[in-house]
Amino acid sequence: MKLPCITMLATLLLTAPAAAQLQITPPAATPSAPAEKQKPKPHTITKKKEAAPAPKPSASPKPSPSPKPAATVIPAPPTDDPKVDMVFGAYQRGQYKTAFELATARAQAGDPKAMTMLGELYSNAMGIRRDYAKAAEWYKRAADSGDREAMFALAMLRMSGRGGPVDKGEAVKLMASAAKLGEPKAAYNLALLYLDGQTLPQDVRRSAELLRQAADAGLPEAQYALATFYKEGTGVPKDPERAVRLLQAASLADNVDAEVEYAIAMFNGTGTPKNQPAAVALLRKASRQGSAIAQNRLAWVLINGVGTPTDKVEGFKWHLVAKTAGKGDPELDKQLSDLPAEERAKAEAAAKKWLGTK
Repeated sequence: MKLPCITMLATLLLTAPAAAQLQITPPAATPSAPAEKQKPKPHTITKKKEAAPAPKPSASPKPSPSPKPAATVIPAPPTDDPKVDMVFGAYQRGQYKTAFELATARAQAGDPKAMTMLGELYSNAMGIRRDYAKAAEWYKRAADSGDREAMFALAMLRMSGRGGPVDKGEAVKLMASAAKLGEPKAAYNLALLYLDGQTLPQDVRRSAELLRQAADAGLPEAQYALATFYKEGTGVPKDPERAVRLLQAASLADNVDAEVEYAIAMFNGTGTPKNQPAAVALLRKASRQGSAIAQNRLAWVLINGVGTPTDKVEGFKWHLVAKTAGKGDPELDKQLSDLPAEERAKAEAAAKKWLGTK
Protein backbone atom coordinates (compact mmCIF):
# COMPACT_ATOMS: atom_id res chain seq x y z
CA MET A 1 0.00 0.00 0.00
CA LYS A 2 1.33 3.40 -0.96
CA LEU A 3 2.12 5.50 2.08
CA PRO A 4 1.60 9.25 2.11
CA CYS A 5 4.42 11.72 1.73
CA ILE A 6 3.36 13.11 5.08
CA THR A 7 4.49 9.93 6.88
CA MET A 8 5.92 11.14 10.18
CA LEU A 9 7.46 10.22 13.50
CA ALA A 10 5.54 11.17 16.61
CA THR A 11 7.44 13.01 19.30
CA LEU A 12 6.29 14.95 22.30
CA LEU A 13 7.03 18.63 22.53
CA LEU A 14 6.25 21.16 25.23
CA THR A 15 5.72 24.67 23.90
CA ALA A 16 5.78 26.96 26.92
CA PRO A 17 3.46 27.86 28.43
CA ALA A 18 1.17 25.38 26.69
CA ALA A 19 0.38 21.91 27.91
CA ALA A 20 1.76 18.74 26.35
CA GLN A 21 1.45 18.46 22.60
CA LEU A 22 1.72 15.57 20.21
CA GLN A 23 4.25 16.96 17.79
CA ILE A 24 4.59 15.26 14.43
CA THR A 25 7.76 15.89 12.44
CA PRO A 26 8.91 14.70 8.98
CA PRO A 27 11.21 11.64 9.07
CA ALA A 28 14.94 12.24 8.69
CA ALA A 29 14.96 9.75 5.85
CA THR A 30 12.92 12.09 3.67
CA PRO A 31 15.03 15.26 3.29
CA SER A 32 14.04 18.13 1.07
CA ALA A 33 15.38 17.87 -2.44
CA PRO A 34 17.91 20.46 -3.67
CA ALA A 35 16.45 23.60 -5.21
CA GLU A 36 15.36 23.19 -8.82
CA LYS A 37 17.74 24.45 -11.43
CA GLN A 38 15.17 24.43 -14.21
CA LYS A 39 12.71 27.29 -14.42
CA PRO A 40 9.08 26.08 -14.20
CA LYS A 41 6.96 26.25 -17.31
CA PRO A 42 5.41 29.68 -17.77
CA HIS A 43 1.81 28.49 -17.36
CA THR A 44 2.21 26.55 -14.12
CA ILE A 45 3.73 26.86 -10.70
CA THR A 46 4.80 23.84 -8.75
CA LYS A 47 5.78 23.06 -5.22
CA LYS A 48 9.37 21.86 -5.02
CA LYS A 49 9.82 18.23 -4.07
CA GLU A 50 10.19 17.92 -0.33
CA ALA A 51 8.61 16.33 2.70
CA ALA A 52 5.14 17.83 2.94
CA PRO A 53 4.49 20.13 5.89
CA ALA A 54 3.46 18.10 8.92
CA PRO A 55 -0.09 18.45 10.14
CA LYS A 56 -0.19 20.88 13.05
CA PRO A 57 -0.87 19.36 16.46
CA SER A 58 -4.19 20.12 18.09
CA ALA A 59 -3.37 19.93 21.76
CA SER A 60 -2.16 23.32 22.91
CA PRO A 61 -4.61 24.95 25.31
CA LYS A 62 -3.16 28.44 24.87
CA PRO A 63 -1.70 30.20 21.81
CA SER A 64 2.03 29.50 21.68
CA PRO A 65 4.91 31.39 20.05
CA SER A 66 4.72 29.06 17.02
CA PRO A 67 3.66 30.58 13.68
CA LYS A 68 0.31 28.79 13.74
CA PRO A 69 -1.21 28.24 17.20
CA ALA A 70 -2.86 24.88 17.69
CA ALA A 71 -6.52 24.43 18.48
CA THR A 72 -7.39 25.02 22.11
CA VAL A 73 -8.81 22.76 24.75
CA ILE A 74 -11.37 25.18 26.18
CA PRO A 75 -14.51 23.79 27.78
CA ALA A 76 -17.65 25.15 26.15
CA PRO A 77 -20.25 25.83 28.82
CA PRO A 78 -23.82 24.63 28.49
CA THR A 79 -26.00 27.56 27.56
CA ASP A 80 -28.64 26.74 30.17
CA ASP A 81 -26.28 27.25 33.13
CA PRO A 82 -25.56 30.96 33.73
CA LYS A 83 -23.05 30.17 36.48
CA VAL A 84 -20.90 28.12 34.13
CA ASP A 85 -21.30 30.86 31.53
CA MET A 86 -19.77 33.23 34.07
CA VAL A 87 -16.77 30.90 34.47
CA PHE A 88 -16.26 30.66 30.73
CA GLY A 89 -16.82 34.39 30.24
CA ALA A 90 -14.15 35.22 32.82
CA TYR A 91 -11.76 32.83 31.06
CA GLN A 92 -12.43 34.37 27.66
CA ARG A 93 -11.77 37.86 29.06
CA GLY A 94 -8.45 36.72 30.53
CA GLN A 95 -9.72 37.05 34.10
CA TYR A 96 -8.13 33.76 35.10
CA LYS A 97 -8.17 34.26 38.87
CA THR A 98 -11.89 34.97 38.74
CA ALA A 99 -12.40 31.96 36.47
CA PHE A 100 -10.43 29.82 38.92
CA GLU A 101 -12.52 30.93 41.90
CA LEU A 102 -15.81 30.45 40.08
CA ALA A 103 -14.76 27.11 38.58
CA THR A 104 -13.61 25.80 41.97
CA ALA A 105 -17.03 26.36 43.47
CA ARG A 106 -18.76 24.76 40.48
CA ALA A 107 -16.34 21.81 40.39
CA GLN A 108 -16.87 21.09 44.07
CA ALA A 109 -20.58 20.95 43.30
CA GLY A 110 -19.82 18.24 40.72
CA ASP A 111 -19.85 20.17 37.44
CA PRO A 112 -17.57 18.37 34.91
CA LYS A 113 -17.11 21.45 32.70
CA ALA A 114 -15.82 23.40 35.68
CA MET A 115 -13.48 20.50 36.49
CA THR A 116 -12.12 20.66 32.95
CA MET A 117 -11.66 24.40 33.34
CA LEU A 118 -9.61 23.87 36.51
CA GLY A 119 -7.45 21.36 34.66
CA GLU A 120 -6.95 23.97 31.96
CA LEU A 121 -5.96 26.68 34.42
CA TYR A 122 -3.55 24.46 36.37
CA SER A 123 -2.01 23.05 33.20
CA ASN A 124 -1.27 26.46 31.73
CA ALA A 125 -0.51 28.55 34.84
CA MET A 126 -3.52 30.78 34.24
CA GLY A 127 -4.39 32.65 37.42
CA ILE A 128 -2.70 29.92 39.44
CA ARG A 129 0.75 28.34 39.62
CA ARG A 130 1.26 25.57 37.05
CA ASP A 131 0.66 22.14 38.56
CA TYR A 132 0.35 19.26 36.11
CA ALA A 133 -0.50 16.79 38.86
CA LYS A 134 -3.52 18.84 39.95
CA ALA A 135 -4.43 19.44 36.32
CA ALA A 136 -4.43 15.68 35.74
CA GLU A 137 -6.58 15.15 38.84
CA TRP A 138 -9.23 17.58 37.64
CA TYR A 139 -9.10 16.33 34.07
CA LYS A 140 -9.55 12.77 35.33
CA ARG A 141 -12.54 13.69 37.48
CA ALA A 142 -14.13 15.44 34.50
CA ALA A 143 -13.25 12.57 32.16
CA ASP A 144 -14.77 10.05 34.55
CA SER A 145 -17.91 12.18 34.40
CA GLY A 146 -17.95 11.87 30.61
CA ASP A 147 -16.42 15.17 29.49
CA ARG A 148 -14.78 14.53 26.12
CA GLU A 149 -12.48 17.57 26.23
CA ALA A 150 -11.13 16.45 29.59
CA MET A 151 -10.52 12.98 28.15
CA PHE A 152 -8.44 14.45 25.36
CA ALA A 153 -6.52 16.82 27.63
CA LEU A 154 -5.74 14.00 30.07
CA ALA A 155 -4.65 11.80 27.15
CA MET A 156 -2.08 14.42 26.14
CA LEU A 157 -0.74 14.62 29.70
CA ARG A 158 -0.47 10.83 29.85
CA MET A 159 1.27 10.77 26.49
CA SER A 160 3.89 13.26 27.68
CA GLY A 161 4.29 12.07 31.26
CA ARG A 162 3.19 15.37 32.79
CA GLY A 163 1.30 15.08 36.03
CA GLY A 164 2.18 11.39 36.25
CA PRO A 165 4.10 8.61 34.50
CA VAL A 166 3.95 8.16 30.73
CA ASP A 167 1.10 5.83 29.89
CA LYS A 168 0.52 5.64 26.16
CA GLY A 169 -1.95 2.81 26.53
CA GLU A 170 -4.24 4.90 28.72
CA ALA A 171 -3.66 7.91 26.46
CA VAL A 172 -4.87 5.97 23.41
CA LYS A 173 -7.96 4.71 25.26
CA LEU A 174 -8.80 8.23 26.38
CA MET A 175 -8.32 9.59 22.86
CA ALA A 176 -10.49 6.85 21.41
CA SER A 177 -13.25 7.54 23.95
CA ALA A 178 -13.08 11.29 23.31
CA ALA A 179 -13.13 10.73 19.53
CA LYS A 180 -16.18 8.46 19.86
CA LEU A 181 -17.91 11.25 21.75
CA GLY A 182 -17.15 13.67 18.90
CA GLU A 183 -14.00 15.48 20.06
CA PRO A 184 -12.30 16.45 16.75
CA LYS A 185 -8.82 17.07 18.20
CA ALA A 186 -8.86 13.58 19.70
CA ALA A 187 -9.87 12.05 16.37
CA TYR A 188 -7.14 14.02 14.58
CA ASN A 189 -4.34 13.05 16.96
CA LEU A 190 -5.50 9.42 17.02
CA ALA A 191 -5.37 9.48 13.21
CA LEU A 192 -1.76 10.61 13.38
CA LEU A 193 -0.93 7.72 15.71
CA TYR A 194 -2.45 5.26 13.24
CA LEU A 195 -0.52 6.92 10.43
CA ASP A 196 2.75 6.90 12.36
CA GLY A 197 2.56 3.20 13.22
CA GLN A 198 4.63 3.36 16.41
CA THR A 199 2.21 3.73 19.30
CA LEU A 200 -0.49 1.94 17.30
CA PRO A 201 -0.22 -0.49 14.36
CA GLN A 202 -0.13 1.47 11.14
CA ASP A 203 -3.57 1.60 9.53
CA VAL A 204 -3.97 4.30 6.89
CA ARG A 205 -7.62 3.46 6.28
CA ARG A 206 -8.46 3.95 9.94
CA SER A 207 -6.34 7.10 9.93
CA ALA A 208 -8.36 8.42 6.98
CA GLU A 209 -11.65 7.63 8.77
CA LEU A 210 -10.58 9.58 11.84
CA LEU A 211 -9.29 12.47 9.75
CA ARG A 212 -12.64 12.60 7.97
CA GLN A 213 -14.42 12.74 11.33
CA ALA A 214 -12.24 15.63 12.49
CA ALA A 215 -12.43 17.38 9.12
CA ASP A 216 -16.23 17.15 9.07
CA ALA A 217 -16.20 18.80 12.51
CA GLY A 218 -14.28 21.71 10.99
CA LEU A 219 -10.73 21.11 12.27
CA PRO A 220 -8.45 22.82 9.69
CA GLU A 221 -5.43 20.59 10.41
CA ALA A 222 -7.52 17.52 9.68
CA GLN A 223 -8.96 19.06 6.53
CA TYR A 224 -5.46 19.73 5.24
CA ALA A 225 -4.17 16.26 6.12
CA LEU A 226 -7.21 14.54 4.60
CA ALA A 227 -6.77 16.63 1.45
CA THR A 228 -3.30 15.14 1.12
CA PHE A 229 -4.78 11.66 1.47
CA TYR A 230 -7.26 12.33 -1.33
CA LYS A 231 -4.59 13.94 -3.46
CA GLU A 232 -2.38 10.84 -3.22
CA GLY A 233 -5.00 8.12 -2.82
CA THR A 234 -3.81 7.10 0.63
CA GLY A 235 -6.40 5.15 2.60
CA VAL A 236 -9.07 6.62 0.30
CA PRO A 237 -9.68 6.66 -3.47
CA LYS A 238 -7.71 9.37 -5.22
CA ASP A 239 -9.98 12.37 -5.70
CA PRO A 240 -8.32 15.69 -6.72
CA GLU A 241 -11.61 17.61 -6.64
CA ARG A 242 -12.41 16.53 -3.10
CA ALA A 243 -8.83 17.29 -2.06
CA VAL A 244 -9.21 20.84 -3.36
CA ARG A 245 -12.52 21.34 -1.54
CA LEU A 246 -10.83 20.33 1.71
CA LEU A 247 -7.90 22.64 0.99
CA GLN A 248 -10.34 25.47 0.38
CA ALA A 249 -12.09 24.83 3.71
CA ALA A 250 -8.80 24.73 5.61
CA SER A 251 -7.64 27.88 3.81
CA LEU A 252 -10.73 29.75 4.95
CA ALA A 253 -9.68 28.86 8.51
CA ASP A 254 -6.20 30.36 7.88
CA ASN A 255 -4.28 27.08 7.70
CA VAL A 256 -1.15 28.34 5.94
CA ASP A 257 -0.07 24.99 4.44
CA ALA A 258 -3.53 24.59 2.93
CA GLU A 259 -3.42 28.14 1.57
CA VAL A 260 -0.23 27.33 -0.34
CA GLU A 261 -1.57 24.05 -1.76
CA TYR A 262 -4.91 25.61 -2.66
CA ALA A 263 -3.22 28.56 -4.34
CA ILE A 264 -1.07 26.24 -6.46
CA ALA A 265 -4.14 24.17 -7.40
CA MET A 266 -6.02 27.30 -8.48
CA PHE A 267 -3.02 28.66 -10.37
CA ASN A 268 -2.66 25.44 -12.37
CA GLY A 269 -6.36 24.54 -12.55
CA THR A 270 -5.81 21.20 -10.81
CA GLY A 271 -9.04 19.84 -9.39
CA THR A 272 -10.63 23.29 -9.63
CA PRO A 273 -11.16 25.94 -12.33
CA LYS A 274 -8.00 27.93 -13.03
CA ASN A 275 -8.01 31.31 -11.29
CA GLN A 276 -4.54 32.80 -11.31
CA PRO A 277 -5.42 36.22 -9.81
CA ALA A 278 -7.08 34.53 -6.82
CA ALA A 279 -4.13 32.15 -6.53
CA VAL A 280 -1.66 35.02 -6.46
CA ALA A 281 -3.73 36.82 -3.83
CA LEU A 282 -3.67 33.70 -1.65
CA LEU A 283 0.09 33.31 -2.17
CA ARG A 284 0.48 36.90 -0.97
CA LYS A 285 -1.52 36.12 2.14
CA ALA A 286 0.47 32.96 2.91
CA SER A 287 3.71 34.82 2.26
CA ARG A 288 2.77 37.50 4.78
CA GLN A 289 1.97 34.70 7.23
CA GLY A 290 5.55 33.44 6.92
CA SER A 291 5.33 30.52 4.49
CA ALA A 292 8.69 30.28 2.73
CA ILE A 293 7.19 28.05 0.03
CA ALA A 294 4.54 30.67 -0.73
CA GLN A 295 7.20 33.37 -0.76
CA ASN A 296 9.24 31.38 -3.28
CA ARG A 297 6.26 30.79 -5.57
CA LEU A 298 5.05 34.38 -5.22
CA ALA A 299 8.51 35.59 -6.17
CA TRP A 300 8.40 33.51 -9.33
CA VAL A 301 5.01 34.78 -10.53
CA LEU A 302 5.84 38.43 -9.74
CA ILE A 303 9.21 38.31 -11.46
CA ASN A 304 7.77 36.58 -14.54
CA GLY A 305 4.47 38.48 -14.57
CA VAL A 306 2.31 35.37 -14.76
CA GLY A 307 -1.19 35.79 -13.39
CA THR A 308 -0.25 39.22 -12.07
CA PRO A 309 1.55 42.35 -13.32
CA THR A 310 5.34 42.06 -13.33
CA ASP A 311 6.99 43.53 -10.24
CA LYS A 312 10.63 42.52 -10.11
CA VAL A 313 11.50 44.53 -7.00
CA GLU A 314 8.66 42.98 -5.00
CA GLY A 315 9.34 39.57 -6.52
CA PHE A 316 13.02 39.56 -5.66
CA LYS A 317 12.18 40.84 -2.19
CA TRP A 318 10.17 37.68 -1.59
CA HIS A 319 12.88 35.58 -3.19
CA LEU A 320 15.45 36.92 -0.73
CA VAL A 321 13.06 36.47 2.19
CA ALA A 322 12.36 32.86 1.19
CA LYS A 323 16.06 32.23 0.75
CA THR A 324 16.75 33.13 4.39
CA ALA A 325 14.29 30.36 5.36
CA GLY A 326 16.09 27.79 3.22
CA LYS A 327 13.90 28.05 0.11
CA GLY A 328 16.48 29.39 -2.29
CA ASP A 329 16.20 29.23 -6.06
CA PRO A 330 19.37 29.22 -8.21
CA GLU A 331 17.46 30.39 -11.29
CA LEU A 332 16.10 33.41 -9.42
CA ASP A 333 19.57 34.07 -8.00
CA LYS A 334 20.85 34.27 -11.55
CA GLN A 335 18.04 36.63 -12.58
CA LEU A 336 18.75 38.78 -9.52
CA SER A 337 22.39 39.12 -10.51
CA ASP A 338 21.27 40.35 -13.94
CA LEU A 339 18.93 42.95 -12.43
CA PRO A 340 19.99 46.60 -12.75
CA ALA A 341 21.88 47.73 -9.64
CA GLU A 342 19.24 50.25 -8.62
CA GLU A 343 16.39 47.73 -8.72
CA ARG A 344 18.52 45.09 -6.99
CA ALA A 345 19.29 47.54 -4.18
CA LYS A 346 15.57 48.29 -3.76
CA ALA A 347 14.74 44.59 -3.56
CA GLU A 348 17.48 43.96 -1.01
CA ALA A 349 16.35 46.92 1.09
CA ALA A 350 12.73 45.72 0.99
CA ALA A 351 13.78 42.23 2.06
CA LYS A 352 15.83 43.60 4.95
CA LYS A 353 12.91 45.75 6.05
CA TRP A 354 10.59 42.74 6.01
CA LEU A 355 13.08 40.62 7.94
CA GLY A 356 13.76 43.41 10.40
CA THR A 357 17.49 43.51 9.64
CA LYS A 358 19.71 46.45 8.78
